[in-house]
Amino acid sequence: MSARHLPATELAAAIREKRLSPVELMADVLKGVEAMQPELNCFVTLAPEQAMAQAREAEAAVMRGDDLAPLHGLPLSVKDIVNTAGMKTTFGSLLLADNVPAEDAACIARLRAAGAIIFGKTTTPEFGAKCLTDAPLFGRSRNAWSAAHTCGGSSGGAAAAVAAGISPIAVATDGGGSTRIPAACNGVVGLKQSLGAIAHSQVPDAFGNYTYVTPMTRNVADTALMMQVMGGEHESDPWSIGRSVPDYIAEAAPTGDLKGKRVLFCATPPGRPIAADTLAAFEQAKAHLAALGAELEEFSGEGFDVEPIWRAINHTTWLARFGPMAERDGNRMSPSLLQQLALAQNVSGTDYQQAMFDRAALFRRVQVMFRDADLIITPTISRPALPIDQDLFAPIEIDGKRYEEVRANWFPWTMPFNMTGHPAVSLNCGFSAEGLPIGLQMIGRFHQDAALLRAAALFEATAGLLERWPEIAR
Repeated sequence: MSARHLPATELAAAIREKRLSPVELMADVLKGVEAMQPELNCFVTLAPEQAMAQAREAEAAVMRGDDLAPLHGLPLSVKDIVNTAGMKTTFGSLLLADNVPAEDAACIARLRAAGAIIFGKTTTPEFGAKCLTDAPLFGRSRNAWSAAHTCGGSSGGAAAAVAAGISPIAVATDGGGSTRIPAACNGVVGLKQSLGAIAHSQVPDAFGNYTYVTPMTRNVADTALMMQVMGGEHESDPWSIGRSVPDYIAEAAPTGDLKGKRVLFCATPPGRPIAADTLAAFEQAKAHLAALGAELEEFSGEGFDVEPIWRAINHTTWLARFGPMAERDGNRMSPSLLQQLALAQNVSGTDYQQAMFDRAALFRRVQVMFRDADLIITPTISRPALPIDQDLFAPIEIDGKRYEEVRANWFPWTMPFNMTGHPAVSLNCGFSAEGLPIGLQMIGRFHQDAALLRAAALFEATAGLLERWPEIAR
């Protein structure tokens, strides 16, 4: 294994202690891109010359003995819908193929200030609008564990790059599961933090926001490291104002156990399917938590089948943002995006407001659950990664049976927590018979992200799956 396969926490320490050259690390990362991009297709834009120049500057600072920021010299990839100053941000769209933002998104500015070096932009479906990563601009991105399967979406490129050992850390986004779904598909850690924990400076509806700019990493400690840098208030995001940044690195360490912690669990909302291997991995995950001392209790899942609520809010948001584009240039846009815009045409203002009422009711319901509970756990997705040629509007297959709606049947558990704002993290909890990763979703109390990460780190240490790498990474 090469240096880039080490955790970001170890890489950062090695650079500070002059045991690892930022130049050598960046060269290794770019070598990984060259070797694996033809199969994975997980990058839209690369900036090798710029990245190497910044790595040389980072190395010079180390050798001078300068004070070094927490991510000094660490290679970073960024999903191609998050603004990066001076570097293309295409949103996966032919319409923005040459778009170069003048300013960084707020969290990107913080990552740069902390010493991270952006070397590339990872793939996304057009405007992040589905759970599969393909777009007219670049084609399909593939799963790090199997070229025959999707990497999920919409942050599929970020997850594949991290899982394959190309990018030590990555920036993703999540509007309905777009970090957690590909994290589950590729066996990495995908956190959708609490609303406001990381400022979102690009979202048009800041007050009604349900989308998040997120970390994507291979282990929980690296997620805590990114949260330490990305978190905190910013004037652009009302939900972030007044939010202090805890010591994520210390508080998320896997110390002690989960004795006295009450964990509520449910495998699937009533009437929704789950694959046998996913259910088996979920049962094993419960056993790991019980071994850590947690007290587990099942909840019914009634009322959590919220895809209609999410769709009424999300698709009308998309219609407002992308409808004018579709009228002008629909022939150059993704057919699946156009179909989703069409679904919002008949959603009235009253329908939208009722969905917002339902969103508030869902938040309060989850808050009641957390009166006597510390964690909620579910499978992240109901089956491992879908085939690479899966269409968003085609049926999916789970254990030989066909199901008509992808969202409601593949990832019913991710959308609720975009709506409520509670922190939710997906991490690997096992593998299918085909060798595909299976995801466990852990949900924490509102703005208790560090406590959630600590529980995730304890689970990660107990499960012992970090030593397994996809074949492409070897």
